[in-house]
Amino acid sequence: MALPVPLYGTTLVVGPSNAGKTRLTARTLDCWVDEHGPGGVVVLDFAPTVERDGEILGGPLTQFTTVPDGAYRGVVDAHAPRSEGADDAEALALAESNAAAAREHIDAAPADPAAVFVNDATIALQADPAATERLTEYCDRAECAVLNAFESDELGVESPVSANERAALDSLRAWADRVVELS
Repeated sequence: MALPVPLYGTTLVVGPSNAGKTRLTARTLDCWVDEHGPGGVVVLDFAPTVERDGEILGGPLTQFTTVPDGAYRGVVDAHAPRSEGADDAEALALAESNAAAAREHIDAAPADPAAVFVNDATIALQADPAATERLTEYCDRAECAVLNAFESDELGVESPVSANERAALDSLRAWADRVVELS
């Protein structure tokens, strides 16, 4: 099966829960490593694992691949703000906690990445969509950047977290060379 994501430029993979975003990102990471090796690979994994109605949603890239030795791996023990927050204020506080942890990993990542793979990019942006620029500027340093992000109304649209996520997605869509939409 042909990989729908080229190993150059910037790609944003979007879709609802369990559409295959993380699996596609993991496959692309594997292809990059097979072709170029692990040197300069940066994996930023921001995905929380959520259980809804007895079904596991989301989760880390490592459920589908092994991040190779030699790659930088920044993993956030992320909250799912809309699921865990009792109200909008608590959800925003959880989103800010995710954003702070994500900033630390981006700042600690190698300055000259060859390829960047970001799992659940908007988790880092739900508190402040203006932070999108920090992430995209980092990804622009790489020959290849593949980011995935949740895009659906299934978790609601009225909360500030959802509004911030939509604004961040709009920015990511405008930035990316290509967008792969999964359903």
